[in-house]
Amino acid sequence: MQVTSLLSQDETSHQPHEGCACGHDHGHDHAPVRLWQTLIGIVFVANGYLVDWLLTQAHTVASASAFIGAIILGYPIVWTGIQDIRRGILGMNELVSIAVLAAFASADYKTAGVVAFFMLMGEIIESRTAEGARTSIESLIKLTPTKARRIKADKSEEEVAASQLAIGDVVRIRPGDNVPADGVIVTGQGSFNQATITGESLPVDKKPGDEVFAGTQNLTGVLEVKVSRAGTDTTLGRVRELILAAEKTKLPIMKIVDQYMGFYTPLVLVIGALVWAFTQDLNRVIAVLVVSCPCAFILATPTAMVAALSAAARLGILIKNVADLELAARINAFVFDKTGTITTGELAVSRLAPLGETAPAELLRLAASAEKYSNHPTAKALANLAQEAGVPLAEPKDFAETAGRGVKAQVDGVTVLVGRAQWLRDNGVKEDFTKSVDLNETEGWSLIFVAKNGHCVGWVGLQDQTRKEAREALAELKVSGVRRIAMVSGDRQPVATRVAGEIGCEEFVGECLPQNKVEFVRAMKAKGYRVAVVGDGVNDAPALAAGDLGIAMGAAGSEVAIHSATIALMNNDLLRLPFLIKLSRSTRTVINQNFLFGLLFIVGGLAAASSGYLNPIVAALLHNVGSLIVIFNSARLVRKGEELEHYQPAPTPPPPPSPGSQRHEAAAQLAPKLA
Repeated sequence: MQVTSLLSQDETSHQPHEGCACGHDHGHDHAPVRLWQTLIGIVFVANGYLVDWLLTQAHTVASASAFIGAIILGYPIVWTGIQDIRRGILGMNELVSIAVLAAFASADYKTAGVVAFFMLMGEIIESRTAEGARTSIESLIKLTPTKARRIKADKSEEEVAASQLAIGDVVRIRPGDNVPADGVIVTGQGSFNQATITGESLPVDKKPGDEVFAGTQNLTGVLEVKVSRAGTDTTLGRVRELILAAEKTKLPIMKIVDQYMGFYTPLVLVIGALVWAFTQDLNRVIAVLVVSCPCAFILATPTAMVAALSAAARLGILIKNVADLELAARINAFVFDKTGTITTGELAVSRLAPLGETAPAELLRLAASAEKYSNHPTAKALANLAQEAGVPLAEPKDFAETAGRGVKAQVDGVTVLVGRAQWLRDNGVKEDFTKSVDLNETEGWSLIFVAKNGHCVGWVGLQDQTRKEAREALAELKVSGVRRIAMVSGDRQPVATRVAGEIGCEEFVGECLPQNKVEFVRAMKAKGYRVAVVGDGVNDAPALAAGDLGIAMGAAGSEVAIHSATIALMNNDLLRLPFLIKLSRSTRTVINQNFLFGLLFIVGGLAAASSGYLNPIVAALLHNVGSLIVIFNSARLVRKGEELEHYQPAPTPPPPPSPGSQRHEAAAQLAPKLA
């Protein structure tokens, strides 16, 4: 059965694997089953029935037609059974092989043909369904284009195979093209669909210096990209490796099923022998052998896991081992890192404080223009806010920067200083401009002051911003039954207090070294909690490893993040976490439903077949119906999380009052001035 091998066997392995009793593929050699071959076989069998019905004197012709059809249909099944026996395996494939041969032995070729037909059609349908589930995952893998437009030394363009790209090559990407390799934009701007990597449905604007990922699509603009990773080293290549690795892992329940499969076939054969001993009815024996095929039971877990992996991968959640998906349902405590996890990890302007008659827009224009050529995070934050608010920047002249202190430049003919208070004093600003500051730098604020022609015109407050969805995500985790949520940070305690208040986290600890975080997680586990640790995967690797479940944020492009955790989020959306818990619980529910149905189906089928209420043909038909019910029940999981694909964060209550809040407040301050 192909869907079993999706999760339980390496495609290149030659180790024997028990299978289901329908000649389905379990990773070993078997006669290939083709749809056209199956249809030709059933035509001969149907012709046998038709000749018997229309020409009562042509029984020999009818039997010959049915015999040919039964040979065509039964050959793949019997050949698989023979191959198993040659390997010393007595598994599920032998049950239907014996059933088909028993029908042949009784000269009931029409029954043998119809039974074989239903079993083969079951394999074809199940295989196609399984391939459909896997295709939704592998759509991530097949997006890297096979060709790339490489720019030669003379600036001309040549088309080469994407596999030939090397680090340092420059490629041209036109609108509508998929990116052939990870790289950094050298020239041009564009909007990229990154859903295949991060799970985010909204396009992301990119400019020179920004990173692009293989497999993402350029929607607008012509760009030149310098290759930084190619081939299997790309983010998409690592995603593929994780998906394939997950498919080869097993849940504990799947290992138990495999362990007892070797005992199942002899048990069924004994039941068949007892039915023959008491009834002398070969049709009942054949029905017992057919209905005992545990396809529905075997499919219970792998189909659900493939569907769940598909839903998770679509939203940028990569699960290395399916056992971790099952474990997520039992997580009842979360430990979050702060910087880069609860917060963005990047400075952003949260407060503009102009002095005197200076307008907020003018304060921002002077500061951002003077900092235009600086690479400091403060300069980037000012530029981002200016762009968001639509404030045009001037071209600075005589730009000079003193590392760690500030910058000096000529902006529209006036001398502008931007930096720390002491930097302004050292450059001749005399007045006591710090008395207007109502923020506490110990709470995570970074302050810069702006002076024009020797007079301070205002100051700017920057801080590491809390993710906008963090409060809602933590609230959803609590609703889903997570009993304990904590935030640990290496930052100062006042900073941790402020961030915890903004996200509604009651338990938090600041000034933690990496070993302190590990001790915190271990102490929580010692109290009986099943702990998931969420971090950025760089400095949180020890804590991630200490938890029952390690979840790395923002794994796109980060090799450390992908390898340091058991689950990797390809984007920074914290709402993926409550979804992961819900998906895990839904998957466990579906698996339990499938197992219960499969068990009842086999027990009920054996009872009905032994009692003579089930003939071989109906048994074969019901076998397929049971398998398809399990597959379709599992397929419901594929659509999980569709609401997150076009998610817009819901309005959340404002955090406790503080001197300043989000960057958008600063932009809002500017709006009346710019109107």
